[in-house]
Amino acid sequence: MKLNGAGKRPVRRDRLIRERNHDTYMARSKYREPTVCPDCGVVYHKGRWQWIARPEGAHETLCPACQRMHDRYPGGFLTLSGEFLAKHHDEIVHLARNVEEREKSQHPLQRIMALEPHDDGILITTTQMEMARAIGDAVHHAYQGELDYRYTDEANILRVSWRR
Repeated sequence: MKLNGAGKRPVRRDRLIRERNHDTYMARSKYREPTVCPDCGVVYHKGRWQWIARPEGAHETLCPACQRMHDRYPGGFLTLSGEFLAKHHDEIVHLARNVEEREKSQHPLQRIMALEPHDDGILITTTQMEMARAIGDAVHHAYQGELDYRYTDEANILRVSWRR
């Protein structure tokens, strides 16, 4: 270690340098309070998005979840496939919707964007990678099978696949 100019304290050269998170949907600064999303009605209050009554005189701007939906740019992908899915399609879709309702009640920005038929299964796109993981975990917990997670470093996207 080198000593600083005064010779009193050592200068540290082994600091951990953290890279910036490159999520374009996260605000670079705080929203003005209160702010309401005109699409879904979620309110930014006390530093976070919440499901509360719309305050008088609130500013309007799209929340990050609605912005992702408008841009059609998911944060998470969940692919469900296999013979078991074909036989239990409705049950598994119902489970995914239940997980969405539970998560969305606590974390308003976590939503399912779309449920689409895909090859031999379903592709579920979500606004946040945590939602894709939560649904994948719930399906795996309920029905077992093979569950795989793939994170992409460059775009903060999670790809989850489940098969049985």
